[in-house]
Amino acid sequence: MPDQQKPAANATSASPPGAASALPVSAAQIEHAAALLDAGGLVAFPTETVYGLGGDAGNPDAVARIYAAKGRPANHPVIVHLAPQGDPNYWVEHLPAEAQRLIDAFWPGPLTLILKRAAHIHAAVSGGQDSVGLRCPSHPVAQALLEAFSALRSGHGGVAAPSANRFGHVSPTTAQHVRDEFGSAIHVLDGGASDVGIESTILDLSRGFPALLRPGHVTPQDIADVLGEAPRLPDGSDATAPRASGTLKAHYAPRTPLALLPFGELEPLLAVREAGERVALVARASRAGRWADAEGVYFVAAPEDPHAYARELYGLLRALDRANVTRILIEKLPDTIEWIALNDRLGRAAAAFEAQR
Repeated sequence: MPDQQKPAANATSASPPGAASALPVSAAQIEHAAALLDAGGLVAFPTETVYGLGGDAGNPDAVARIYAAKGRPANHPVIVHLAPQGDPNYWVEHLPAEAQRLIDAFWPGPLTLILKRAAHIHAAVSGGQDSVGLRCPSHPVAQALLEAFSALRSGHGGVAAPSANRFGHVSPTTAQHVRDEFGSAIHVLDGGASDVGIESTILDLSRGFPALLRPGHVTPQDIADVLGEAPRLPDGSDATAPRASGTLKAHYAPRTPLALLPFGELEPLLAVREAGERVALVARASRAGRWADAEGVYFVAAPEDPHAYARELYGLLRALDRANVTRILIEKLPDTIEWIALNDRLGRAAAAFEAQR
């Protein structure tokens, strides 16, 4: 992300809240989806990051249905999504001043805050922990749904929503991706393709200091600009960090074996392919060289811009699963802060196949 003098709070909003005429779904569809949530059912809905699989965050049975549908471990927490007018104080023991400053800067938007959970909030959304993850998405369809549902809960409705996919698989960024995962079993609100394309930044404020648990569109520098101090970065040594969505070593994986390596380490793998084998190569065009046109190599030119790369990543991985290739070889991205979120997602995807290399 280019350096910014001041974070843009609503940089990912597709249209302002309340712009009903601009919504790709009708008011009746929103009301029906809110009624499903009210009855304890599940609804997949778009956010600016990825599509979420939502259930009533105040209903442990609904949260259990999310876990069951995804095949998600019960101790892996989910994020509670709030309407723009929702009150985060209802969900937390205490809202620190630092949290309010971040909310003012980045909500609605792709930032999740981990805070101490209020005693009356069921531990189901937290994987049994004493913390809770909160965010307010900027996608207008998500906002309309959350507002409609919150109205049914006297202004205190929240929707627990991990990504709308089978646990550990590639996250969905379109309604069709959700249908590919669940068929007709899940009701889907179609709001078009997600603008950001990877999951929200997760920042822990539950222990008295800011700690980045999952990188995303909101960067460590963005956070430091607001707080006046840089968050601790994940390095595997923070044993007291709460569990958070999408932070397992292996995650976000396609079904086709994937390797993430510097380009110089990919070339030997390209050179020793078996006869007739077809592999996918995802790399910057400036690096691909002779492999871009090599027989048996399905070459995909990777975007040079991190935001464009993030927007395309999950759709690309799903497409490569359908491309009749035996392996996906991806060039490791630059080890800079602009690429930290993409290296995180690709590294976890590759970790699912490390033993196979």
